[in-house]
Amino acid sequence: MAMSTSLVVAAIDFGTTFSSWGFSFKHEFKIEPTKVKTKTWTGLESAISLKGPTTILISPDGQTFDSFGFDAETKYAELAEEQKHKEWYFFKRFKMQLYDKINIQKDFTIEDATGKSLMAKTVFSLSIGYLKNDLMGMTKKQVIDQNISEDDIKWVLTIPAIWNDVAKQFMRESAEDAGIKEERLIIALEPEAASIYCHLLPTTRNQDSLGQLQSGSKYVILDAGGGTVDITVHETTQSKELINLAISYSNETGADVMKSFKEDNVEEYMDLMRAFEIKKREAKPDKKVAIRIPVSLTDAVKAIRVTPVQTVIAESKYKDSIRLTGDKLKLNSDVINGFFQESLKKFSNHLTNLLQKPELDECETLLMVGGYSESLLLQQHITKTFPNMKIVVPSDAGLAVLKGAVIYGHDPTVISQRVCKYTYGNDGVHDYNTNCTHPPSRRAFENGIELCYDIFFVHARAGDVIKLGKECKTKQFYPLEPLQKRITFDIFCTKEQKPELVTDPGCVKLGSVTIPMLDTTGGCSRRVIVSFLFGGTDIEVKVKDPREGTVRKVKVSFLG
Repeated sequence: MAMSTSLVVAAIDFGTTFSSWGFSFKHEFKIEPTKVKTKTWTGLESAISLKGPTTILISPDGQTFDSFGFDAETKYAELAEEQKHKEWYFFKRFKMQLYDKINIQKDFTIEDATGKSLMAKTVFSLSIGYLKNDLMGMTKKQVIDQNISEDDIKWVLTIPAIWNDVAKQFMRESAEDAGIKEERLIIALEPEAASIYCHLLPTTRNQDSLGQLQSGSKYVILDAGGGTVDITVHETTQSKELINLAISYSNETGADVMKSFKEDNVEEYMDLMRAFEIKKREAKPDKKVAIRIPVSLTDAVKAIRVTPVQTVIAESKYKDSIRLTGDKLKLNSDVINGFFQESLKKFSNHLTNLLQKPELDECETLLMVGGYSESLLLQQHITKTFPNMKIVVPSDAGLAVLKGAVIYGHDPTVISQRVCKYTYGNDGVHDYNTNCTHPPSRRAFENGIELCYDIFFVHARAGDVIKLGKECKTKQFYPLEPLQKRITFDIFCTKEQKPELVTDPGCVKLGSVTIPMLDTTGGCSRRVIVSFLFGGTDIEVKVKDPREGTVRKVKVSFLG
């Protein structure tokens, strides 16, 4: 994958809780790679935000886009006020429904806020389409007397590093449905993008830079977003390229009265959640917090509990830590700190276990990115838990993934190697011999020859370090029938390094590959030479036809 020649590189950071876009022109990248233009969002009470909520409102027909982000929340609240919202489709925090899904079908559905189902592909493609079109409008304003077409733009779509190949293809196809051409789109892994950006940041008096690290230095990336925490490990090379060493961990962070309040007072509920999100980011270990409580919420408490909210507080375990004064709920710092404790404990315990691995003995640097990383509570917890590590937090941690994705789009070769997450292979057959250990249930006679079936032929093993663009071991395929016009085989994956059969526990069918062989001359003696390329963010299949002297790439179909 070479340096991009596109006039513009545009990135869409499609987050679990918040999303945005950014772009830079080719000439700007050559002068200052970290200079990336991003969208400014207007949220609660005209407050400026670096990102907008990943929420979408779709018309009652289930196909027509209406609004996204803060606009979607506001419109939905207005509809709810007139009791018209239940006909509309409102989706929030829907991205994580793709996490760890191996058997996604093209037509799988997700539920909206009121329990109505819609095809997931529709929801994702309309969301990406809005961000794409919004960005296109801004790029055209940046250039006077010059028309920018979509063929001038290289698009980058970010996804979590923990996602599997099935989810990646789903996002690719959603982007294509949104009007982004396949050949104009690349996928960027979120922690990789953040790492790329932070390596290029200059060192300031109050802030270290990853660019100071020596060749061979290993460091941990803690990508803490609004809804997830991803932990990965990278290593620098002598030429300042990066190696993805490990994909290790991902975790989601996250009553009668609230259920009733949410259903009956949609606008007030959304305002409360927005206010809480702002207060969460501003939280400090020793700072009290005051949040305005809607009258409708106190009314809901009285109606359901048959007692005033002041009495409910006075009889709760928080009676010494919470006080309601007028419409302001005032919380002591210990209550605020308690909101964070479970998530802090979970991923700090995992990070501790990760750092105990022998290969990370010399890992002394921790890079914190993502919106949650701007929280002083998180920063102080990490500093206290890992006192011997150098903590690097960029000033714009919430935009590190987005800006890094733009840089990656200009130069994808900056990630030179990746560690294979799974063992990949195809199912196959070979002649039985006395050295075979395969069970009798996997043997059969065909044309008088005893064969072993369901053999796991490995293309790449879990833990293998694979260089960008490097082909894995080639394998030859032959048609089984003389007039056969295509060869189709399945791809399997497992976390085990040495699988024997595709039916072994933990082996999963990931997808399939179809290779056309329209010229039947030669019958069963025809062959193709197949190799896989695993070094990029997507799996590629390269097919050589010795008879025709051709080399081409074919798609892997991951979606059923």
